[in-house]
Amino acid sequence: MSEAEAQKRAAGEAAAALVEDGMVVGLGTGSTAVWFVRALAARGLDLTCVATSTATADLAASLGLKLAELGETRPIDLTVDGADEIGPGLALIKGGGGALLREKLVWEASRRCVVIADAAKCVTMLGKFPLPIEVVAFGHQTTALRICDALSECDIGAAPRLRMKDGEPVRTDGGNLIYDAACGRIEEPAALAFALKSVTGVVDHGLFLDLADQALIGGASGVTTLEP
Repeated sequence: MSEAEAQKRAAGEAAAALVEDGMVVGLGTGSTAVWFVRALAARGLDLTCVATSTATADLAASLGLKLAELGETRPIDLTVDGADEIGPGLALIKGGGGALLREKLVWEASRRCVVIADAAKCVTMLGKFPLPIEVVAFGHQTTALRICDALSECDIGAAPRLRMKDGEPVRTDGGNLIYDAACGRIEEPAALAFALKSVTGVVDHGLFLDLADQALIGGASGVTTLEP
């Protein structure tokens, strides 16, 4: 196992220890969240889980965790999820795995959100990881032009690129498409988040601001806890 994978595992297992019997738990998506889901299932607690993607739901079901749809339970007590970048104040970039819309819906329905990651995900400024932007498929090329305008308003010259796999556009669980914008530096995340959300055709973006209550970061000497 690589050092990064060991750090992800440590963070996931530390987050699983936060879960208490009887909770409603949001299950994140991605390589770090997989370690959390596995560790959570191993605890054998009486839980109801809300998954942020079909992939996570399939994993959770295979491990015997009880699943419910978002909105079918009382408010989610705790959601644990990974991130592609963790910046100052626990501002995040998420969506590398393509589940950003469902992740954000679950996060915003949760009483508490904990982000888990390996140490390399912590940055002094967001933007090196390309920012995912989920758009409706209809007219997406024209939406991409408006995204360019929104980025320019925030002094970002990056042109968004349609995410492809095996020669076909990547489709999210909701049937939408994803554009990735290699911003480089996002000096004003809140302004960019507002500008992108204002674009007709944009469903949501991967900036998760003022949502994480805590971060558990796996490092060479163990797991470190960060607060906003």
